[in-house]
Amino acid sequence: MKVHQRIHTGERPYSCDVCDRKFRDLRNLRGHQRVHTGERPYCCELCNKTFSNKGDVKVHQRVHTGERPYSCDVCNRKFRDLRNLRGHQSVHTGERPHRCELCNKTFSKKGDLKVHQRVHTGERPYSCDVCNKTFSAKSSVKVHQRLHTGERPYNCDVCNKTFRDLGNLKGHQQIHTGERPYSCDVCNKTFSNKGVMKVHQRIHTGERPYNCDVCNKTFRDLGNLKGHQQVHTGVRPYSCDVCNKTFSHKSIVKKHQHLHAVCINV
Repeated sequence: MKVHQRIHTGERPYSCDVCDRKFRDLRNLRGHQRVHTGERPYCCELCNKTFSNKGDVKVHQRVHTGERPYSCDVCNRKFRDLRNLRGHQSVHTGERPHRCELCNKTFSKKGDLKVHQRVHTGERPYSCDVCNKTFSAKSSVKVHQRLHTGERPYNCDVCNKTFRDLGNLKGHQQIHTGERPYSCDVCNKTFSNKGVMKVHQRIHTGERPYNCDVCNKTFRDLGNLKGHQQVHTGVRPYSCDVCNKTFSHKSIVKKHQHLHAVCINV
């Protein structure tokens, strides 16, 4: 009861001697201190994954059991973790209480704010254990590692095309539905993918954030930069399946293949 009453009083008498973060409960302080020590004394008996906090083990084990005890009272979507439910509920309320103090961008989840702040700090604490490429978010590492494993766990139920990333699957599915929910606020052109819209908006802003380190030519799109760099390297990874002629750009192959199609029709 005494610990509970600190919710009302705001009292947080236990302080971490490393980062000065404060806690209402001594047990929570001890769990937090393992962040600094790296200690992970709790283990999942099914997959042997280890955790610093006993409560995290319980939540994790629901991955194996399929249990999702927390339900959204608006859309009935279910969650394994109360924290994830609370983050989800902000979708319905529109609440974005976490604000970046550098650019004022707001977020519904504190974790999303932390990941975003690495844009400003340059911090990339997660790395691929195959190629050592680094990332700002742990989830990005998992998606990236599927390049090495070949895993594509997300499947379109219309055309059976598979994807490494759930976001890419959702974007792809809009091809079938015709949905284009993202709109340019300058010219009102609509897009099925938010990332494509952002690249398009650089037509209006003039922004060209990608720079060739050989000739300093700038590009709006990372894909265009990579295609351009093949001019310097001489790499021609795309080949015509009719005559085996090679090209540096996929779009040029497609145009070239039309020549064969015209000849066949003639």
